[in-house]
Amino acid sequence: MRWTPGDRSNVEDYRGRGGMRGRGMSVGLGGFVVLLLLSWATGTNFLSLLDSSGDVSDTAGSPGTAASSPAEEREVDFVDAVMKDIQQTWSGSLRDQYSPTRVVLFRDAVESACGFAESATGPFYCPQDGRVYLDLGFFEELSQRFGAPGDFARAYVIAHEVGHHVQHLMGTDGRVRAAQRDDPRAVNPLSVRLELQADCYAGVWGHTASQPGRAARGQVELEPGDVEEGLQAAAAIGDDRLQRMATGRIAPDRFTHGTSAQRVEWFRRGLQAGTPDACNTFAGTSN
Repeated sequence: MRWTPGDRSNVEDYRGRGGMRGRGMSVGLGGFVVLLLLSWATGTNFLSLLDSSGDVSDTAGSPGTAASSPAEEREVDFVDAVMKDIQQTWSGSLRDQYSPTRVVLFRDAVESACGFAESATGPFYCPQDGRVYLDLGFFEELSQRFGAPGDFARAYVIAHEVGHHVQHLMGTDGRVRAAQRDDPRAVNPLSVRLELQADCYAGVWGHTASQPGRAARGQVELEPGDVEEGLQAAAAIGDDRLQRMATGRIAPDRFTHGTSAQRVEWFRRGLQAGTPDACNTFAGTSN
């Protein structure tokens, strides 16, 4: 990917706040992120394994100063540049309907209007405060543990979460929650459709970023091989793959995000069509 650092107006930096200690055993940042992923994929609370002598502290409040490295600071610039580009795409597509959001960068744990990040799965969108939350350590896990390296793999994750912001602005998530309340049996199937639509929305932005000449205008521009990185990332975090990694078996009734094949398919649809009209995962059967 070709991108240009900006002014970081699309991020809120909370990396300087305190971290989290859990119950039962101590883990590093990477291990913590893995436990979050496995808890989401299997429905089992792996966070209960953490150290009981600790607690969550110093996770709320205003941004602080974080000790960092040049490589991590480049990641911050990358997130900011990708966020800016994604939001320009949606501002053009939705016009007056789109309201900008930001990525809140944190380490270990953070307090949001949706609760502590320990209750979510890696990166997440909080509709209560309209923010995307991201621990940069997730990118390393995505590359090293889940086999999805590359800039566009990381950008796909960000674009997926902004897709949830779009759903919130359009009222899609509210309608889904209401339907889930009306029919508890539909909770997981509807969650899958919501997540697959966010994958498709990520592809819509990817389609825009693939247009030639954008880098000369200071915009994000995809390079050869980037699309494959994104598709690989979508496949890496399918429910079936994560469940198999965690437990050695697959439980379709506990799917919440879709299989690897489903996630790849809907991300690809957005990439090819370049319009949110292609992202109606609620019509018919998604596959």
